[in-house]
Amino acid sequence: MAYTKKFQTLADDACSRVEGVLPEQVDALIALGAIALDIRDKEEHDAGHIVGSLNISRGKLEMIIEAKVDNLDTVILCYCNAVNRGALSANALRNMGYDNAKYINGGLLGYRRFQKEGIK
Repeated sequence: MAYTKKFQTLADDACSRVEGVLPEQVDALIALGAIALDIRDKEEHDAGHIVGSLNISRGKLEMIIEAKVDNLDTVILCYCNAVNRGALSANALRNMGYDNAKYINGGLLGYRRFQKEGIK
């Protein structure tokens, strides 16, 4: 998908402000209590997602997150298909006080690729 220059600038800025985790780190972090947060739309989530992930679409994230995750210390791994929406979401959560919000670098596509091929 081709993104506008302004959108990509916002996403790049979010990536620079928030820690990204590699796909090979995701399962270990979840085992330690991290929440995988799928910020894609419900239809995207329904088509496939990280097992056990919480789905809150990007458009409703700030309105709903506190009811779903009330502990600001929780490690939250935001993801979309690739990177941009995940990074934007993690940045928004950090602005709300969720200091351990991160994004999955490579998103669901990167995670699936690692799961399938063990590619780092």
